[in-house]
Amino acid sequence: MDLYDLEVYKLAWEISKESWEIYEKLNWQDKKIMGDQYISAIDSIGANIAEGFGRYHYLDKNKFNYNARGSLFESLHWLDLFIERKKIDSDKGNKLKIKLKRLAVKINNYISSTRSQKSAT
Repeated sequence: MDLYDLEVYKLAWEISKESWEIYEKLNWQDKKIMGDQYISAIDSIGANIAEGFGRYHYLDKNKFNYNARGSLFESLHWLDLFIERKKIDSDKGNKLKIKLKRLAVKINNYISSTRSQKSAT
């Protein structure tokens, strides 16, 4: 299987693209205060999934998958602040939150399936 075939990775990539559109529209001060941390956390989700995919041992893989999940929850935090502070449209923000929550489920399932490799080795 190729990394680009993983549904969890594809969804993380899609969310990164949507998040970049949000980030680009922020003014300089909002980028500095919240935006840089948000986009770093968002991009870290897919990056950690990719790095874990390239590891051999299931424990090593899941270390990165857990990091991806942590970055996802950080991203939700920043997204909630964007919505609360009216930096983005609440409808758009809430749709993105739904995608992030769906990704959280997929990451959890991916962690479980990777953990099951233990019995296969």
